Amino acid sequence: MIKNKICFFNTIKFWGGGEKLHLEYACEFKKRGYDVFIVADSQSELVKKAIKNNIPVFEISVNSTSFLNPSKINKLKLFFTENKIDTVFFSTSQDMKMASVSAKKAGVNKIIYLRGLAVPVKNTFINKKLLLNNVTNILANSQATKRSINQNLNLLEIEKKTTVIYHGIDLELFDKEKKEQNFVIKRENNEIIIGNAGRLTKQKGQHHFIEIAKYLLEKNINFKIVIAGDGDLKDELLQKIKANNLTDNFILAGFVKNMTAFMNAIDIFALTSEWEGFGYVIVEAMACEKPVVAYNLSSNPEIIDNNKTGFLVKYPNNKQFAEKIEEFINNKELLKEIGQNGRKSVEKRFNLHNIIDEIIVFLQN
Repeated sequence: MIKNKICFFNTIKFWGGGEKLHLEYACEFKKRGYDVFIVADSQSELVKKAIKNNIPVFEISVNSTSFLNPSKINKLKLFFTENKIDTVFFSTSQDMKMASVSAKKAGVNKIIYLRGLAVPVKNTFINKKLLLNNVTNILANSQATKRSINQNLNLLEIEKKTTVIYHGIDLELFDKEKKEQNFVIKRENNEIIIGNAGRLTKQKGQHHFIEIAKYLLEKNINFKIVIAGDGDLKDELLQKIKANNLTDNFILAGFVKNMTAFMNAIDIFALTSEWEGFGYVIVEAMACEKPVVAYNLSSNPEIIDNNKTGFLVKYPNNKQFAEKIEEFINNKELLKEIGQNGRKSVEKRFNLHNIIDEIIVFLQN
């Protein structure tokens, strides 16, 4: 079997889920004997982590207009041709422009857009031109993402180019980190710890926890909501917590480096996001055998089997959301059973090794 020479193209400076995905996929392909390269910004965490994993890196800074810079395009074209790159993956709009233009000029065989946002692609001339003429394939991380991609464009060619392959989680590494790392949450009077993780933004919907917390307090439940993440709405959320006299029931933990340890420290995971391309944090919680409550929207029902691996709640019924959390709290056997079912589901459906197998079959077609 001829193995593709693969490049993961990601010039985002900060470290997030997309960057983690690119690195994990690059490492897994490298383990399988593929020649793997990473294109990234010299100031990014991805560069540091790629070097640590002995993956060759081409460093370049990119913005939304860089694809109009002939010098940068030619440098990338030379990089692709000299290394005989056969496949390039990218995930963001600015990287799509830069990578697809330079890769096509270099004659790269597969130019693949890893689409992770369940929001419509903007109906612009440049987007249509690049998606139709440069991008050879689109890999959506969920059916919800696939549906949204073409919503504004409404082009049959885009629909034909799009395939769904879910994101995978490296369970071996995940379980190793779970054993080695601890995230300590101080419990008072055996309170239940409800966890949430995500940027503090409108999309992630952490403001819904105000109503949820009020319902739980009405039932005299001893709980604390611990939110891992930072963002623009932190001050606004803190003000709402204080205004509703909920300070004792919340911990805003800020950025948490080791999500495995965080998930291991909580009792129940609650996702209040108003949309998700693919709820990777749900998969992380399930991998730690934590029962999940989330809204029945976007890609959530593709991950959670309602009443078997978690609870799905009609959006935005926060009373029902709180009642489902209460159901777990009052039934420890159910909490344990749902958690174990979740782990089995992850092992079967979202194991990174199986996902890479799917991608390899996809690349061979």
